[in-house]
Amino acid sequence: MRYLITGGAGFIGSHLADRLVGRGDEVLAMDDLSTGSARNVAHLEDEPRFRLVEASILDHSTMVGLTKDVDVVVHLAAAVGVMLIVEQPLESLLTNIRGTEIVLDAAASYGRKILITSTSEIYGRNASRAVSEDADRILGSTSKPRWSYSTAKAVDEILARAFWQQRGLPTIVVRLFNCVGPRQTGEWGMVVPRFVRQALTGADVTVYGDGEQRRSFCHVYDTVGALMALVDHPGAVGEVFNVGAPNEITMNALAELVIDRSHSSSRIVHVPYEQAYTEGFEDVERRVPDIGKIERVVAWTPRLDLERIVADTIAFDAATLAAGEPAVPPR
Repeated sequence: MRYLITGGAGFIGSHLADRLVGRGDEVLAMDDLSTGSARNVAHLEDEPRFRLVEASILDHSTMVGLTKDVDVVVHLAAAVGVMLIVEQPLESLLTNIRGTEIVLDAAASYGRKILITSTSEIYGRNASRAVSEDADRILGSTSKPRWSYSTAKAVDEILARAFWQQRGLPTIVVRLFNCVGPRQTGEWGMVVPRFVRQALTGADVTVYGDGEQRRSFCHVYDTVGALMALVDHPGAVGEVFNVGAPNEITMNALAELVIDRSHSSSRIVHVPYEQAYTEGFEDVERRVPDIGKIERVVAWTPRLDLERIVADTIAFDAATLAAGEPAVPPR
């Protein structure tokens, strides 16, 4: 099979490219390298089944041209990370809404199956239980930049469904819950690599708010396995799936775990939200997925626990530091 991966030089995209090429598929990775890096796929440079194209999903003609010669599109390119959304709200909205519309239209031009990655941010402040795909969305005021990302991704999902219903485009939507692992950068607020880099360098590990907010984390290896299983399964078309690990940990406990496994002398320091982001920033108390649907449809369940996630992230970042490479991949 021939795959087009938007955001193919990014954290998740590069791991997906590894797996697809490894099983004999051809991969055309496109990325504007704004948050991704050619370094993530440098090991694939001599692989004849892989090609990286630097381009933007906002370029309609380029997207149509790249989609023509593939069988499946996996749309990962997006503005992600709480810090990026807060600092660059307009660019983030344009990328996440207009970009997805262009990618969907290009796929529809040739009837290509497409998987769209969405986010657990869809559920907003709904923290009453492990959220299933039909759970209510509970959002704050439109004046709060935090909720613009959730809204943009909701539009993406609605667009995907409309393209499926009205134009017959085979679409799959995946809501990712805190995918973590090697190659992820903490530049835009991703908490595990940020904690790890701070612990490895002996800096204070900065926990935002009171640190009692709870999250679940899924290893990128498991996430990629879910994406591949869904793309391969005809019963996934037209559906929305949570992809994550149904574990929970507070940010305080996560910081302690990272410090312990890093053998670090770092101390934990709590930083008010208004200092970390902007005044009036709203966070989510709890977010954990119900993954019953994906278990039923493709028999997928995560295998790697939080200990493995932290260990792999520490190993990768320690190697990066030892090689003298920057924390943030070069553009």
